[in-house]
Amino acid sequence: MTEQHTTETQAAANTAWHTLSAAETLHLLGSDATQGLSAAEAQARLGQYSPNLLQTARKSSPLKILLNQFSDFMILILVAAAILAGMSGDLADALVIIAILALNAMIGFTQELRAEKAMDALKQLAAPLAAVIRDGRTLSLPASELVPGDLVLLQAGNLVPADLRLLEAAALQINEAALTGESVPADKHTGSVPDPKASVGDRQNMAFKGTMITNGRGTALVVATGMQTQLGRIANLLDAAEDTQTPLQKRLTVFSKRLAITILGICALIFLAGLLRGEPVLLMLLTAVSLAVAAIPEALPAVVTIALALGAYRLARHQALMRTLSSVETLGSITWICSDKTGTLTENRLQVDSIWQDGVRSRTNGPLPATATELFAAMLLCNDATQQDGSILGEPTEAALLAAALAQGMDQVTLNLAMPRISELPFESLRMRMTTFHDSSERIVAYTKGAPEAVIALCNGHWSSCSNGSTDQHWDATAINAEAAAMAAAGLRVLAFAARSWDAVPATDTAETGLHFIGLVGLIDPPRIEAAAAIATCKAAGITAAMITGDHPATALAIAKRLDLAQSETQLLTGKQLAEMDDAALAAQVTHVRVYARMDPAQKIRIVKALQARNEYVAMTGDGVNDAPALRQADIGVSMGRSGTDVAREASDMVLLDDNFATIVSAVSGGRHIYDNIRRFIRYILTTNLAEVLLIVAAPLFGMPLPLLPIQILWVNLVTDGLPGLALTMEPPEADLMRRPPRPPSDTLFAQGLLYQILWSGFLMAVLVLGIQAFGIAQGKDNWQTMVFTALTFTQLGNVLVIRSDRDSLWTLGLLSNRFMLLTIILTVGLHMALLYVPLFNAIFSTQPLNAADLLLCAMVAVVVMLAVEAEKVLIRRNLLYQRKPARDVPA
Repeated sequence: MTEQHTTETQAAANTAWHTLSAAETLHLLGSDATQGLSAAEAQARLGQYSPNLLQTARKSSPLKILLNQFSDFMILILVAAAILAGMSGDLADALVIIAILALNAMIGFTQELRAEKAMDALKQLAAPLAAVIRDGRTLSLPASELVPGDLVLLQAGNLVPADLRLLEAAALQINEAALTGESVPADKHTGSVPDPKASVGDRQNMAFKGTMITNGRGTALVVATGMQTQLGRIANLLDAAEDTQTPLQKRLTVFSKRLAITILGICALIFLAGLLRGEPVLLMLLTAVSLAVAAIPEALPAVVTIALALGAYRLARHQALMRTLSSVETLGSITWICSDKTGTLTENRLQVDSIWQDGVRSRTNGPLPATATELFAAMLLCNDATQQDGSILGEPTEAALLAAALAQGMDQVTLNLAMPRISELPFESLRMRMTTFHDSSERIVAYTKGAPEAVIALCNGHWSSCSNGSTDQHWDATAINAEAAAMAAAGLRVLAFAARSWDAVPATDTAETGLHFIGLVGLIDPPRIEAAAAIATCKAAGITAAMITGDHPATALAIAKRLDLAQSETQLLTGKQLAEMDDAALAAQVTHVRVYARMDPAQKIRIVKALQARNEYVAMTGDGVNDAPALRQADIGVSMGRSGTDVAREASDMVLLDDNFATIVSAVSGGRHIYDNIRRFIRYILTTNLAEVLLIVAAPLFGMPLPLLPIQILWVNLVTDGLPGLALTMEPPEADLMRRPPRPPSDTLFAQGLLYQILWSGFLMAVLVLGIQAFGIAQGKDNWQTMVFTALTFTQLGNVLVIRSDRDSLWTLGLLSNRFMLLTIILTVGLHMALLYVPLFNAIFSTQPLNAADLLLCAMVAVVVMLAVEAEKVLIRRNLLYQRKPARDVPA
């Protein structure tokens, strides 16, 4: 594309087309309202603007995704350990480590490959064909060939093929929920919208690519194509959204680096000290490798991956599908949930909430005035929705009106037979009303419904007192308009109903004059029944909820108040207000605001980033195309499985299969539970590894030989660590799980005393097992190394039994609360006995049988460790150790 063409394209993209008149738009784009573009001009512009397609996001190749699985620092440590083991001749150790690395890489590769589908789903939203006028002839062309200036014909059922400026709109309504979040189809007109900063939902003279025409027809001029459309801008935002590490990944990365430095330093010192003492180089290399194998938790990546996979499986059974394993853990750190409104907090369907007649507003689920019968009759008769096979078919507003009338005991068939429709004036966006005429056998009755400002101005009295056509002395249009405004401010979509009787069907120009007011009807997309309880649970768990929507501010605030999400307008921020804020001003407001209305996709990302800049972990729920960039940017994106778009689902980390906001609460609980179990495993495995390191370092210092062989160390790390560690992932949640605050994002992996627990218990285990080695050597036992091997194994198994809870004793927990743990310990003990008493395994693992006294001595060492941990729990229960941080304040 030439520089001139690029400049022209950018200028067109920056034009506020909605502020221009139809004539000005035609002039700027060099088009004609009847002839459209010429074929030659269209071809030239196709080269200038490029095809009307969404560009494919930059994708990582499968090879790159695979290589990324080996970029984690812990994985690099394991690679180094495998190389060292191979160099020292321990091929079995090296092969086992390599097998673990391969398994971990395969799982991660499969998960990440799926994340590349988001932009593919966006591309599928483009309309395949469009009706276009060129050279005065109507053509059916691929939507990809549209260019700015093309004249497009629109009709109900079509997907809008590009961003369009409407030139003609006959009862045209477009469902823009995927872009704006509004559940009600938008009424369209051809007049200009003067505000250059009007949100997408307020640009009523525009039609946007990827939205659906639900009613009417129209003619429109293409003003933007491809990546210059609103949908294309979302695609750019989605592509640019930052990928963030999960809390666990961050903590394990920091831990891995520190562990690597420590291991390398210790190994180097041991190796050099041995050489200075005159020890053989090969022996010291074997010692260094043994120490590395002892210190590195080979099973950690595999067990963490398995724990997350099991957690994801359990969450899926509760209707929460995790698209990435790491997101399972992230749930436990969530401090903010930024939720879309439509279909997430609400039911995504309109219903009649209240009516107003004669100065009284009544909820439809409560007592109604006697005069309401006529109003419900008007709602049923002045209506194009129909009842069929127990369901209601029709435009959402009319379907809601019909449902309300039926709920009051009215019968559509009976009433239509009694007062058949004989004529009508259909709804038009310019008139903002519709009128139907019915034969009541005595006279013709006309019912009119529409926007209050369009109907009340045509009335001169009340129907109840003016059905004879006289003037109502109590008529007060000002009071009725004030009530309509008050209902709208309460978040209701307000319709006014009026009527008049005639001797015959009147002429069109007089049919909607001298009307008599019947009443006002307020409709709302009602909150989901379970949403309020879910929000209350989130507050109890220290999680702040906020609503971010493209919907009208009054509607959004009304829903938020009903859900106890917000209390006043001071907690509301509109997209227009946010656009005038810089990042500093937004940062000052972001923790106070609970409702964001009329937001566009870029603003949603700004909100998420502002919260993340304050060290908050943010979940963003949504179901529309407009939510996808924020879903990708959030620490965890949560999309709807039933009503959500493909784009939202592919951009998210978690999909709610039942579209139930309350499901996220159980998912957060699941995330916290999984993280607790992972911490238990880390405590377990690092305690044992620390004991092994101290054992291997201390034995030569006290003049004793290496206490364990490398293959024995690897068996301990993979089997005795791995199997009980895996059983820890099955531990049931603690009772206060959702009464705790979220984990502070600044917390390290070893917060809340975990580091001290690892240090003292690892040191105790090392001292006790070293004592067993000294005793065995002093007694001249040939099987002293087998005693060390057995004592270390038993102390591990005793330790895993008691660390299942930081506070509750083993007697409180019981042995059957985690049956998998009990079976695992039995299995591990059985395998170890096989190593001791099966000759084949004696040869492979260099072990010897133990007599009953030696076996009991090794078991008693494990009992000492268990008693010490139980004593620690007593101090914790008395709040003398490792007190948990108090819950942070969550403003109302």
